[in-house]
Amino acid sequence: MVTDPDVSQIYVNGHQTGVIGLKAALEAVAADFKDRPDDDIRAEMLRRLGKKNYIPARVQAAYAEAFLREFKKFTGQAVVDETSPVLQIKVLGPGCRQCDQLQQDLMSLLAALQVPADLEHVTDIEAISRYGVMAMPALVINGDVVAAGSMPPKSGLQELIRQAAEKHAQVSTGNREKQA
Repeated sequence: MVTDPDVSQIYVNGHQTGVIGLKAALEAVAADFKDRPDDDIRAEMLRRLGKKNYIPARVQAAYAEAFLREFKKFTGQAVVDETSPVLQIKVLGPGCRQCDQLQQDLMSLLAALQVPADLEHVTDIEAISRYGVMAMPALVINGDVVAAGSMPPKSGLQELIRQAAEKHAQVSTGNREKQA
């Protein structure tokens, strides 16, 4: 029987990338490398995660930065998060009929509005608890819980998506201007 590996999604150079074994590597490196310099942490995360993940040589530095960013988040350190080029939308819930309907409604609205987004349905109770929600389904857009328990009607969801897309466009434009 094949078991699903522990796959986490992170951003590497603006692209969402699946990484096998990230949680275990973060726990081990946090225990062993807590007070070590960033370069040591980058190298150790690359070494550990390179065993289970294909990391092309030409992008190892980008992966190392992404792994360091995840390490800092994991250990509660201040970090500048890499912004996604698209909206990040999560439906939090155990996979009930309401959760599935919310996900379907969101897919329809995103297509109708032509808003690019990553849509994820999070069913893991531990991951859901990190958002501090007590009622499900819950809707998270770009890291902010915007609804929990009872969901707004489609017109309300549409407005939430429009507002988030406008805000995201302003943030993305501001970040590009700072980098230039």
